Amino acid sequence: MEIVGNRIGSVERVTGETSIRMTLNLDGSGKASVSTGIGFFDHMLCGFARHGLFDLELSAEGDLEVDTHHTIEDVGIVLGKAVKAAVGDKKGIVRYGSKLLPMDDALILCSLDLCGRPYLAYDLRLDREKVGELETEMIREFFYAVSYAGEMNLHVKQLDGINHHHIIEGAFKAFAKALDEATKYDERITGVLSTKGTL
Repeated sequence: MEIVGNRIGSVERVTGETSIRMTLNLDGSGKASVSTGIGFFDHMLCGFARHGLFDLELSAEGDLEVDTHHTIEDVGIVLGKAVKAAVGDKKGIVRYGSKLLPMDDALILCSLDLCGRPYLAYDLRLDREKVGELETEMIREFFYAVSYAGEMNLHVKQLDGINHHHIIEGAFKAFAKALDEATKYDERITGVLSTKGTL
């Protein structure tokens, strides 16, 4: 993992199950080039980039002949590490972000804190096994991996919704908007936004 520029994180992860390369620019324009082999997952990640105004380049190869688990979980790990690398020392950033986002019938709340302490609170009510080729139980595993690798408090809550596509897409978009808010600079903040002096 390295910081390759101002607010750009580049991460590579290669295991016996996956090979993943990602570059994330927090100050982008919403451009995405994503290939994971899981169509619906690609669609969600492109939406994440577009609505967060992040530039995202992602190439992931995984053991999809087994299932989608390793690929989705490891992409979450890599995304969390890329966010952590891109924000760097966190000086001057807002730190907190929250978005209440409607997606047709779905209403999703995402709130996060880039505090250096991993935690996930997750409440999406998904009782279908799959949307496209994506196992719906993997949505929680993805956000769990992001929260722990990115060392952030992350809350993802479904307030309403019956269509699984809308619920999941709303969660990715709400996460994008909350992350965009949390990573913005505020000229009033000197150092990091913490009474401890560190995050």
